[in-house]
Amino acid sequence: METICIEDRKKLTIKGATKVISSTDSQAVVEIGGTNVVVTGSNIEVTKLDLDNKEVCFSGNINGLKYTQKADKTPLYKRLFK
Repeated sequence: METICIEDRKKLTIKGATKVISSTDSQAVVEIGGTNVVVTGSNIEVTKLDLDNKEVCFSGNINGLKYTQKADKTPLYKRLFK
């Protein structure tokens, strides 16, 4: 089960996270099951990382969340010549 909780646009908790793909000052990408969640804002930092319990917490100024599909790992030539 996945849960996303935002408190006052300053704290973000994601439960159900399987991997933190990247994290910078302005963007973080977290894998949740078959999708990725892109967190945007400023001064974003990871405050808690517990992948055993599938929980990640961020602090900073949270401006947006966006769900994206995981990248297709099929080679380009196979996608072009179906």
